[in-house]
Amino acid sequence: MKRDGIFTSDPLALDVIATNPIASVVSNPRLPDNPIIACNQAFVDLTRYGEEEILGRNCRFLAGSGTEPWLTDAIRKGVQQRKSVLVEILNYKKDGTPFRNAVVVAPIFDERNELVYFHGSQVELEEGAEAPMLTRRVRAAEKVKTLSKRQHEVLTMVAGGLRNKQIAYELGLSEKTIKMHRGLAMEKLGARSSADMIRLAVEAGI
Repeated sequence: MKRDGIFTSDPLALDVIATNPIASVVSNPRLPDNPIIACNQAFVDLTRYGEEEILGRNCRFLAGSGTEPWLTDAIRKGVQQRKSVLVEILNYKKDGTPFRNAVVVAPIFDERNELVYFHGSQVELEEGAEAPMLTRRVRAAEKVKTLSKRQHEVLTMVAGGLRNKQIAYELGLSEKTIKMHRGLAMEKLGARSSADMIRLAVEAGI
């Protein structure tokens, strides 16, 4: 099923990446081998694989002969520990073209604090870019510094995979107040979606 540039049969998974303009997938850790259950058109365009070649597979299918095994392990450990992770890894498009991929993988929890999804976003890095990860980390950290203490708290919990209702409970605030702080944080960060917000947080080391 395709809706608004997103391929999935899971309406909740669709919601995770509904407004994300960068290449994104959602995987289901409750299924064997944590398969992709949703992807957007940007991911199709980046990898050149079709929807039917993506859904149902683990993201490892982008690996190839030059993919760094220690970075693959870093992603695997992040998934096992249910923590956000950022790596710049060598991946391959369908036609065999290698590309340096800045990958962020972050957990998504439900209101009972049960792990329901992992959200993955990918950005192709320019060839020959000098210390791209360092540059992105510095830029993200500078943006995060503009947040108020409360906005920083909300951002940290969003990056940890919590929903608004959970954050409200943890901070002892109303859900309406959390939504306000979240919106202000997104505006200051220049984030176009919640997924973009999570990516910036992970890049900043939160």
